Amino acid sequence: MRVLIACEFSGIVRDAFTAKGHDAMSCDLLPSDKPGLHHVGNVMEVIDQGWDIMIAHPPCTHLAVSGARWFKDKLPEQAEALEFVRQLLQANIKHIAIENPVSIISTRIRKPDQIIQPWQYGHGETKATCLWLKNLPKLKPTDVVTGREQRVHKMPPSPTRWKQRSITYKGIADAMAQQWAVP
Repeated sequence: MRVLIACEFSGIVRDAFTAKGHDAMSCDLLPSDKPGLHHVGNVMEVIDQGWDIMIAHPPCTHLAVSGARWFKDKLPEQAEALEFVRQLLQANIKHIAIENPVSIISTRIRKPDQIIQPWQYGHGETKATCLWLKNLPKLKPTDVVTGREQRVHKMPPSPTRWKQRSITYKGIADAMAQQWAVP
């Protein structure tokens, strides 16, 4: 199966699919943090290359409701971010998942098909993550754990905080690779 992981610099989701034997490539404006097949650039440069599935993590900077107090000051950026999400959802790829935190995608495009938490996939943390799905089943929890905390929310300010907050949990990536392997 040919898998495109859009807007991913960490390589975590890409590597989960590669470990299952799939031809997976990540794509981001940033170089990959890990070795592996990765395109540095805009995902639109590679989106029409015959992918079977795309899992996209569009930047949440102008979408996430956690930044609602700044929405009035960034309407053009929001419109551009929403248009990017629409383009991803309308890509000529049979199976698509868009991943983002609770955001204005829910009110401006459509409600998510599912909201998952890291603690459902082996990580003792809370971080509501929305999934908008096209021709994919909802993810089933794989390892529900206790000891839940808001580690991501409580991260102290730093130059790399945005990057750390955007990384997909390995348990979620593994569940995607296991459950979304499509013929």
